[in-house]
This record gives sequence, C-alpha cells and structure tokens, in this order.
Amino acid sequence: MYAITIAEDRSLHWTPVPDPVVKPGEVLIDVRAAALNRADLMQRAGQYPPPPGWPEWMGLEVAGFVLQAPAGGRWRPGDKVCALLGGGGYAQKVAVPMGMVAPVPEGLSFEEAAAAPEAFATSYLNLCMEGGLKSGDTAFIQAGASGLGVAAIQLAKAIGAKVVTTIGSDEKAALVGSLGADVIINHKRDNVVDMLARHPPDVAMDCVAGPELGNYLETAANGCRWIVIATLGGPTTTVNMNAFFRRGVKLIGSTLRSRSSEMKAQILAGLEKEYWPAFASGKLRSIVYKTLPITQAQQAHAILERNENLGKVVLSVSAAGSACRPAAR
Repeated sequence: MYAITIAEDRSLHWTPVPDPVVKPGEVLIDVRAAALNRADLMQRAGQYPPPPGWPEWMGLEVAGFVLQAPAGGRWRPGDKVCALLGGGGYAQKVAVPMGMVAPVPEGLSFEEAAAAPEAFATSYLNLCMEGGLKSGDTAFIQAGASGLGVAAIQLAKAIGAKVVTTIGSDEKAALVGSLGADVIINHKRDNVVDMLARHPPDVAMDCVAGPELGNYLETAANGCRWIVIATLGGPTTTVNMNAFFRRGVKLIGSTLRSRSSEMKAQILAGLEKEYWPAFASGKLRSIVYKTLPITQAQQAHAILERNENLGKVVLSVSAAGSACRPAAR
C-alpha cells in the first residue's frame, strides 16, 4: 500500500509502505478520507512521535470501509466507519482496535466523518469527563474557529453551556457565531482578560496557554476546571497562587493521544451513545474547510501552518486511487 511519509528535509511523499499487520481484536479499514490535526504538524517537526505500536506515518482520524474484522464482533466487511488512531491515518489502509471504531454518523460523507472522531472525542474527554461541564456553566474555548474549536463549541452548546471563545478575524467570528458562541473575543484587538472577567469560566479548554495563562486564571470562577491541552502560545507562565487556591481553581493537563486504547474506546463509546444522533438531526455538524487529495498533504499542512482554516482540513485518499503519485507537494 501507499502512505504519506516524512523525508529528512521534512517534505511529505506518497510512497510504498508495508501493509498493516492486523492483530487480534483489530479492524482493518480501507481509508477513504483522513483529517488533519495540529499534532500532525508537531509529528512532522519531530516533536510528537506516535505511541508505541502505531505506524510511523501521521494521521489521527479516518473514515472508510471495513475490510476485515474479528468474527462475531460488531463490524462486518463493507461497513462504513470512522476511527480514532494513535497514528497511521495518512495511508490507504490502517488497522485499529475495534473499540476505537464508530459508525459513520447518518448523513455524513467520508470526508465529514473523518473530521469528527479526534475533534469531538477530544472535546468530550475534556469538557465532559475532565471538566464536568453542565447546563448553565460558562465554557471558555480557545481558538474557536479551529477544527477542534468548532467541535468544542457545538458540544458545549448541546450541553446547554454559555460559550466564550477566542478568534483572530471577522470571518472566524462569523463562523463561531453561526455555531452558537455567546461571547466572541478577537484576541488581536480585544482585551481577553477584561472579557473573561465579565464572563468567568467554569470550565476552560485551552490549546494556547502561554505567558497570558496566569492572567486568565485570575478571572476563573470558583471551582473552575482549566484544562490545558496544548501550548501553542508557549509552555511557560506566571501564576498568582493566592488567587488560584483561594477560589479552588483546578489546572489540568490533558491529551487524548497518550490515553490507552481502552480509554479511547470508552471515550468514543460515550460520544457515540450521547451525541452521534445529533449529527443526523443537524444539531452537530462536522465543519470541513477544505478537502485535498492525499498526494497534496504538504499543501494541506500549509493551510494549518498559516492558521487559514475555519474548521477541519481533510485528505481524500480515494482521490489518490491506485495512481500512487511519487510525491506530495
């Protein structure tokens, strides 16, 4: 089969790789679409290796057809599925523990379905399981127009929370507003601390962190759960511990990728049971900004690097077919 591999100069190429070895309890998927995540950019830069046992090529979520499945299990060859991965999604085939596979939500294309598992599972893990978000709470979501942000906003609104989010352009403000965001902060021109002080968060899902995190924490509501899932703004800050402990603020570090396959299966099962039907009703949407052939993975990465995307960027594997072009430029 073919997959996107990383050359020594960090360029991306569509090259032959060994077929997956399917272990007991795994499902083999004929990949039709794979969605991008910022973790892919980190892996390409050599900063975020895949967990042990997963392929070395990138890709944390896919959709496609089942090719092979354990006898007597839930899945059958030909089923339309999407899946969470520890890696290996930028390929024609991938083997996945069967608990990390879910049906394509009703009414979604493969491209839309590929854009759902990682973003919605990350949101469910952090807002619901780590944060305990409930109706009437205020949720603060950084980078609201990102692929993760658009999922988190929708999930928080489905729960009944008030959503405060950051964006960097009027175009992105329009998108998050259409998804139900209640308070939209343009971090390039608004004072984020002042805005948060007016709308103290009960739960925060923060992919930015950075030097301003300490100031943001001083605005948190009593008992706030502030969950840091990435440090796109930088890894260090200064915290006023008096303000921090007196209000019982909990600062939580969380990633989905490092969780065990068993934990990811639990997350996906909860997400499917509680929220998959909302895709069919239109209450939840998979927001795809752009779809490119997988042979254009490098251009797709450039979209994320420029922070251009409103929603998810997706690679179409079926568009590559069996032509197997040698390079992704």
